[in-house]
Amino acid sequence: MTPPGQESRKRAWGLTTVLVALYTVNYSDKLLLGLVAQPLKDEFGLTSAEIGLTASVFFLAFSFGGFFAGMVNRWAAVKWSLTALAIIWAACMAPMVIAGSFLVLLVSRFLLGLTEGPSGALIHTAVYSWHPMEKRSLPGAFIASASSLAKIAMAPALTFLIVQFGWHSAFIALMVLGLAWCGLWLLTWRPGPYGEMRASGIKDPNAATSPTVPWMSIFRTRTFVGALAAVLPMYALLTVILTWLPSYFETGLGFTRLQAGSLFGVPSIAALIAMLSCTYLSDKFMGRGVSSRIMRGIVPSVGLLVCGLSMAALPYLNSPILVVALVSFGYGVGCITGPIMNAAISQICPKKQVAGALGTFLALMAMGGIVAPPLTGFIVDHAATPAAGYAQSFQIFGIVAIAGAITAMILVNPGRDSNKVMGHLVAAH
Repeated sequence: MTPPGQESRKRAWGLTTVLVALYTVNYSDKLLLGLVAQPLKDEFGLTSAEIGLTASVFFLAFSFGGFFAGMVNRWAAVKWSLTALAIIWAACMAPMVIAGSFLVLLVSRFLLGLTEGPSGALIHTAVYSWHPMEKRSLPGAFIASASSLAKIAMAPALTFLIVQFGWHSAFIALMVLGLAWCGLWLLTWRPGPYGEMRASGIKDPNAATSPTVPWMSIFRTRTFVGALAAVLPMYALLTVILTWLPSYFETGLGFTRLQAGSLFGVPSIAALIAMLSCTYLSDKFMGRGVSSRIMRGIVPSVGLLVCGLSMAALPYLNSPILVVALVSFGYGVGCITGPIMNAAISQICPKKQVAGALGTFLALMAMGGIVAPPLTGFIVDHAATPAAGYAQSFQIFGIVAIAGAITAMILVNPGRDSNKVMGHLVAAH
């Protein structure tokens, strides 16, 4: 196994790219419901609340599945666990193609969410195995950029398929993409020198005796609590955008279906720019000795605060173009929260417990997606106009984001809490 510091950076970033490709498929699965929401409402006579319920069922299962990330990581090498998950995701696309109905949609989205739940922590753990502790914000941003890539590249492509060949074609396309990724993954993956796996993909026999701490000593840190307060409202907003933004643009702002699907990627362009630039600077400044409290606590909290203020202002805008611009700017800046907070969580954990801690963190984060889409659907169904309903729901989540940003700004300090957790480690041994 290559010693830390002597690994090929070309290989490290190449394998990071392969994992970003998986996360892009993952997010494409998520955003698919938003793209087919209007066609499914037309074909099956569904209400906005029922579409919201479908999204809620997905994120309920997604949140529950996330708690099993640590267990899955112990059961199998990441090479095989991610292969199995990707195959299951592809299989979850088939039922809607074969026998589409509201019930089939609910069940297939539940199974998809359950098996996508552990993937985020496993993907982050695999990527982090190729990058040292102080340089994990940027690779984390590349992982998070999958959400943007899915909306920039995949959403217009899937929208084109839906408009030209019907909504079934989008499910088939994602099924094929998922299976194709498995072939690429099996040919290329090797564990990195900063993880707990040997290059063969077999767990290190010394891992059983490597140091661990009580889980609650991690979960009760101010950093974990503050980071969770930040990512919960941001993820809730992300799920609303995944589920409802195309409908907002189409029925609320008057764009055509093809225009709405294309505009879906505009906020993600802003997010991609913000995430890559901010995380690059975060890693650079941390490497020069700037405290993690500033770079992994204050900086993402400020980004979330700007996001919340932007969303809170939406009901006061009358121009569709201005709405698209403000949603894009606010969402883009807010998206720096996720990758930087994930890096903060990895910083406070012993190496062996990164997957389990991130799995719990991401599972709790996903609970925002259980409430947000159906609440938005309810608000839209009962609003005076669709435009007013969407704007009001975005405003609500913006206000919650402001509260989360202030909480995180006060609590998150990975350097301090890493020392506390390591103190538990010393006391235990």
